Amino acid sequence: MADRPDESGIVPFLRAGSAPDRTRREGWQQWRGQRDLFIPASRLSLEEYAALSPRRRGLHDIHRTATHMNIGLLETPMSAKVTKLMRARLRNNALNFGPGTRDGLMISGGGYLGKTETACAAAAAFEDVWRDLHHQLLPPPVEGTRDLFVPVAYCRTPVRATPKGLCATILDFYGAPHPKTLNGLIRAVKDSLRDHRTTALLLDDITRLRLHREDDQDTLDLIRELMDLNVTLVLIGVNIPRSGLVRGGFADASTGQWIVPPIHASKSHNPAAATQTERRFDLVDLDPFDYDTSEGMTAFIEHLAGIEDRLRLFRAWPGMLTEGEMPEYLYRRTRGIVGLLKRLIEDGSSDAIESGTEMLTPEQLAAIPIRLGNLADRDPSEIPEIPTAEPLPAQPKPTARRRGRNTVFDDRGDRAAGGA
Repeated sequence: MADRPDESGIVPFLRAGSAPDRTRREGWQQWRGQRDLFIPASRLSLEEYAALSPRRRGLHDIHRTATHMNIGLLETPMSAKVTKLMRARLRNNALNFGPGTRDGLMISGGGYLGKTETACAAAAAFEDVWRDLHHQLLPPPVEGTRDLFVPVAYCRTPVRATPKGLCATILDFYGAPHPKTLNGLIRAVKDSLRDHRTTALLLDDITRLRLHREDDQDTLDLIRELMDLNVTLVLIGVNIPRSGLVRGGFADASTGQWIVPPIHASKSHNPAAATQTERRFDLVDLDPFDYDTSEGMTAFIEHLAGIEDRLRLFRAWPGMLTEGEMPEYLYRRTRGIVGLLKRLIEDGSSDAIESGTEMLTPEQLAAIPIRLGNLADRDPSEIPEIPTAEPLPAQPKPTARRRGRNTVFDDRGDRAAGGA
């Protein structure tokens, strides 16, 4: 069975240690290597489950819960569009050996739509291919570079961004020391990107930049400067077009790309920040599901079918999430936001196991609020408005029969009087 302990006594679905920190090189590599290794719980019938010992039943219940917590990010038509564009951009830029600026990519969307996971999954898939190609064609160390090959770097924009703070964040990914001066920090960042042969730099939470502050403007100028280092810059954030990051930019009608000039060139106190070179970005939105069109409804129901296939509830049935009123109910509860849907299904499945119902119904889910955890390190703009759980429409009560009038004392007129 999949939940049987191995020779070391460790159950395979349990995680040893803390979750990988993708903002560090070691954590990114750990996550990249383990991202598809989770083993879901085996499918058992109620009879097979009842035949297990109490200990094995308890382990299987924990494994089922872990399976529901690790459904993962299922591909949607929206995420497939982002993945296709990102993989093409990373591959094409990595194969461009000429000098000059590399076109970047902006991934925009609301909170809990899977922007980070979609971008990281696409970057990890690119790194798998790029590492394999590198080991085949350039197995020995390359002169003028470091032996440690780091094709992809993932960082999060500091909450209060400054050029020094951003440089420190990037250097922390590589585990590199921090020079004391700003010029030294910028030079160390450029050296790390070049020496480790990094071809993709992902900057998450980019809309933390508030461009009314001069430090934030200088930080954005520094980010654009990094595009001259043969690095594909991927900026990830909430509603980027309205954040001011593309202020002064315009969309090229022939290519659809955003052309973003420097914010300023003379007032910056960062001597290496602003340049006169225009930067080009493809801007792609990751939207929630649309339930107003037949294509959107079909895509949402197919997504529900993928989730349903991964559930391990004993009384589940084919169509539990895709038939009847359930799809419309789930859409009303989550507005098509995949992160909210995932949380509702997770909590509902846990309740179904604990209560013994072993199924999901609108009546059961109506009593489960959607609670979002891990909000301490999130920007307020990343937190979506959670729809209020609507009570299910009450079933129409049967119409009460009107009580008849007492007719005992009515004069019917057709009976003879008593004694006549």
